[in-house]
Amino acid sequence: MFTESNAYFTVPHQFNVYLESWPESKGIPTEADLRSMQSVGLKLLSEVKELEASCLLQLRGLDNDAKAVVDFLKLQSRKVDLVLHHVLEKEVQTGDKFLGSHFGGSGISLTSKTALNVGDYFKTSIYISSELVAILCLCQVTQCQRIENESQTGSYNISLEFSQILDADVEQLVKASLNVQQKMLKMRKQSRQQSVE
Repeated sequence: MFTESNAYFTVPHQFNVYLESWPESKGIPTEADLRSMQSVGLKLLSEVKELEASCLLQLRGLDNDAKAVVDFLKLQSRKVDLVLHHVLEKEVQTGDKFLGSHFGGSGISLTSKTALNVGDYFKTSIYISSELVAILCLCQVTQCQRIENESQTGSYNISLEFSQILDADVEQLVKASLNVQQKMLKMRKQSRQQSVE
């Protein structure tokens, strides 16, 4: 369970989330249980991501002559990730589909037409296509607020906190949130420059 001291920031971003009710009587799954629940495609993507991270870390120690090799390997790695992510998105998903609105290393937020009970647990599949992130974790609803604006009347903003998630998946989410934040800052800077001109 995450505490306030190890909370991460979240970024606004749209993504797909699938929630499947998880009875409290089952208890929190161990990391091994979580790994065994992953589909073959998800296991494969996780393995590839871990191998990439390890290899790229070793290559960073090489001198500038290796930069072209590192860039080429990053490109190859991205191609593999794209294919695996595409295959994963085509898999039959279990649970109800929701539109995610924010994500980070501690949890996610989503929009729902129905309220969810605070304290309920869900087996959660998260797919952030633009960042090539696909993970399976266990989440708990921490907040459910009715949206009061006219365009989304009858909808709810729901916050979920990770109850069990693999360390490598937290790392992926943190990197993806930093990447999204950088893109947002770059877009803001460009729009400011255009408004000055």
